[in-house]
Amino acid sequence: MSTQLFLYDTSDDLAPFLPFSMSRPLGELRYGAFLLRERWSSRLDLPVSGYLTPHEHLVDFVEPAAPAVVVRPGEKHEPRLLFRSTFVPTAGLGPQAAPAEAVRFVDPTGTTVGFGLPRRADWPGFDAASRWPAVPLEGKRLAGVWDLVGDLPHVLPADLERLRPEQAASIPRGATVLGDPALVLAGEALVEPHVVLDVRNGPIVLAPGVEVRAFTRLVGPLAVARDTRILGGSVSGSAIGPRCVVHGEVSTSVFLGYANKGHDGFLGHAVVGRWVNLGAGTINSNLKNTYGPVRVTLDGKRYETGLTFMGSLIGDHVKTAIGTMLPTGCAIGVGANLFGTSRPGTEVPPFAWGLDQPGRVLECGRFVEIAARVLPRRDVPVDDRTRRYLAAVWGAATRSAPCG
Repeated sequence: MSTQLFLYDTSDDLAPFLPFSMSRPLGELRYGAFLLRERWSSRLDLPVSGYLTPHEHLVDFVEPAAPAVVVRPGEKHEPRLLFRSTFVPTAGLGPQAAPAEAVRFVDPTGTTVGFGLPRRADWPGFDAASRWPAVPLEGKRLAGVWDLVGDLPHVLPADLERLRPEQAASIPRGATVLGDPALVLAGEALVEPHVVLDVRNGPIVLAPGVEVRAFTRLVGPLAVARDTRILGGSVSGSAIGPRCVVHGEVSTSVFLGYANKGHDGFLGHAVVGRWVNLGAGTINSNLKNTYGPVRVTLDGKRYETGLTFMGSLIGDHVKTAIGTMLPTGCAIGVGANLFGTSRPGTEVPPFAWGLDQPGRVLECGRFVEIAARVLPRRDVPVDDRTRRYLAAVWGAATRSAPCG
């Protein structure tokens, strides 16, 4: 008998986690060095079997190594656990890991963050399950996408300490280490001579397949996932997902993966979605001239982040032209293409086509066609399901009938 684990998104979470909630289940967001999904799997020692989401257009969601979106949480011949994707647990479940009776889990505020179903129990839906007996669970419920940035300096060092026992310390030949050499973990990465590894403020962990070109400065705490290439510049305090290309100055930022920043330009306190391409000289502001707290605007609603430093939220499949300048707290919707003589405002609509003529939208078929060129460049095939998923995201984001 094996317990099945599922993650779910609530309707309340969709708006505060834009622009990313439009194109992916929230468990596929990176919080510290790990995806939220990976944090649950590690805590419970269970793979995530699927996602439940109010977004019907994500039914064909597909991504390398990601679980599929499902319409119900598994079969009743096995115990099942369902947890809110945006809740980060700090303690295990104990006996409730294989529940003997139907229960719901609540965070320290009394908010429901999960459910446990024993064998042979039917899933009655979220409304009925919300009346089940409550079991407390320690952890943090993320308020919005800005927490991926605001919590990064606190979460990332602890994550790197978890990764250190999995990899022996190693000093690349010809590199310069500032601080304790035991905090450099780069055994199967290719690090060219004349790279500076500064670990005075935290470890640097480079996954297998990572490539770091000469004259790059890496500053810990820093986690770089597999097969990412860092081509020069200074990269500090960040969590960079797999198959990225990074160049220039990057500080306190999160890359979900499969993104391209191959040229100079500053990116600070930002979240970068998948399949993003940032043109040469793309720069974001991460500090207001008043030094006051930054607000972000998501689907027309303003949110108080409480953060002094907050850069850009760059949705999946976004493209920027050379020399693009992004204002403090800028949120760019999925699939937007930023080019022209105008500067973007604090919120760019999804699939915006240029900045000079507001309201222009990238056509659905054109978007799918561009993505079909881009994904294979990272060895990701584009099949009929992928095309349906991309078209459905376009339709939901633009409130139009999708192509295909």
